[in-house]
Amino acid sequence: MVDESPVVRRSLFLHAPIRRRPRQMLEQMSQLVDEGTPPDGPEGPVAVLERRLADLLGKEAALFFPSGTMAQQVALRIHAERSGRRTFAAHPQSHLDVWEQQGYNAVHGLRFHRTGDPFELMTAQDLAAVGEPVAAVVWELPQRDLGGVLPEWDDLCGQVALVRASGAATHLDGARLWEAQTYYRRPFDQIAGLFDSVYVSLYKSLQGVRGAVLATDADTVRAAEVWRQRLGGGIADAWPLALAAMVGLDTVAARMPAYREHAIAVAAAINADGAARAHPDPPQTPLFHIHLPAPRRAVERAGSALLAEQGVQLWGRVRSAPDPSRSSFEVTVGENAMEFTPEEVAAFIRDVLARARIYA
Repeated sequence: MVDESPVVRRSLFLHAPIRRRPRQMLEQMSQLVDEGTPPDGPEGPVAVLERRLADLLGKEAALFFPSGTMAQQVALRIHAERSGRRTFAAHPQSHLDVWEQQGYNAVHGLRFHRTGDPFELMTAQDLAAVGEPVAAVVWELPQRDLGGVLPEWDDLCGQVALVRASGAATHLDGARLWEAQTYYRRPFDQIAGLFDSVYVSLYKSLQGVRGAVLATDADTVRAAEVWRQRLGGGIADAWPLALAAMVGLDTVAARMPAYREHAIAVAAAINADGAARAHPDPPQTPLFHIHLPAPRRAVERAGSALLAEQGVQLWGRVRSAPDPSRSSFEVTVGENAMEFTPEEVAAFIRDVLARARIYA
């Protein structure tokens, strides 16, 4: 059969296949190795990456995991076993609950205390209202499903102090920590230093292949290594994942401030045009949401038509909204979006909305 899928020529979507072609990624990775580079061991790429991230985040040690899902659940299990408490608290839209099919409970027997309003950032008042002892509190910085928003630094420090005073551990879902740092403008080790354990993704912001790293104290890493093996995550030959992440550390990470500035410019153009609304305004990070006055299915059909006709992809997924006449999608600015001028993005959105009116 002939593949008649539309060809993506340009994409606003960060993880579009056109930027993840194997040959291009392998060529970048090959620049970090020579004939003597071992696949594993203390001088292999995984160990080198672990040391780099432990140093960057100011932690005693770091441990590679094949997925962030595994890394975070292991961290919370360890905090729970040490404290004798089986509950952790986090925002209602925490990745641990929304995207992982409650693995924290099914695999580890943990309970989730949803804290705060689903559509607002978690506050100190929300944390003070938690009516049971918890093993840990999780902060996601930035909060992806709210549009990449962040608490102000002093607010965050106050929340962490409140939680520490209760005897609970503090854990950072730092999948997009690189974006968050562009707003706080503080060293990574200062941000990570607020938390007992920190997870970072190797493929979201850094545009690697897959994988994650958990950074924390040495004793916790030793305990995490046991659980990683029990869960099947102690894989050999993970060096391609580590190399791809180090390419991102050496190239993409330094571009994050420029990505944030472009995100601000794109959002401003959308809001000035008036056909749709970018939130937050202005974006705090390179991540923000675009809210559309059209239903999800009509927008999806309009986006498919645009892709088929012009080869332009605007999103990876369209989100529905409580109001069925509205929808939204996420934009994360990387090199993908740098190829679009702010005015182009606004024009493409107006085009999609015009098409969506036909399908609604």
